[in-house]
Amino acid sequence: MTAALLEITDLSHSFAQRGKVLDKVSFTLNSGEKLALTGANGAGKTTLLQLLVGLIPRQSGDILSLAQLQKTEADFVQLRQRVGLVFQDPDDQLFCPSVLEDVMFGPLNQGFTVLEASQSAQKILEQLALQHLADRMASELSGGEKRLVTLAAVLVMQPKVLLLDEPTNALDTQAKQKLLTLLQGLDQAMLIISHDQPFLQQLATGSLELKDAKLTRS
Repeated sequence: MTAALLEITDLSHSFAQRGKVLDKVSFTLNSGEKLALTGANGAGKTTLLQLLVGLIPRQSGDILSLAQLQKTEADFVQLRQRVGLVFQDPDDQLFCPSVLEDVMFGPLNQGFTVLEASQSAQKILEQLALQHLADRMASELSGGEKRLVTLAAVLVMQPKVLLLDEPTNALDTQAKQKLLTLLQGLDQAMLIISHDQPFLQQLATGSLELKDAKLTRS
């Protein structure tokens, strides 16, 4: 039996002012699954995604990837090569002088040469039909273009899992449809936070609801 891409067991997390947002939550994400993660604003959905990739220190519970327990920062550095997080606000993810350099950033951090990183970045931009944006600054892009560039910056790492935090936020109808079509065509497993029910209905294969710090699957 193939090990789960992500397996979370009894994961709990609290904030001093907000109290407990995760109370011994458990779930698995397997190859081919695209799970919607729903819940009210402030329920802890973004916190869960950030915990999964080690951006927030784990307080209690276990996070496993391919049956390997993730504990140290070194573990999570390796995990972030397999699990890509697309932030809710693209401006939190795009900070280089050009789109091409933004997409090159991840490969360069993983030890690629400049030539290798540039070739990989150009290839993924072409696959997403974004090559015309390569020399543009992120600040010059539309909301939809920024969203697709952040996705390119994650996909260039060839992750097995995509974590998407409100991917349709601030997108017009045309940009949303382009994003949906792109995501439907990807092989990666996904965990998707969204309040856009029509979008989720067309993309997700199952759902998780976070309510009162508990996680239930439907």
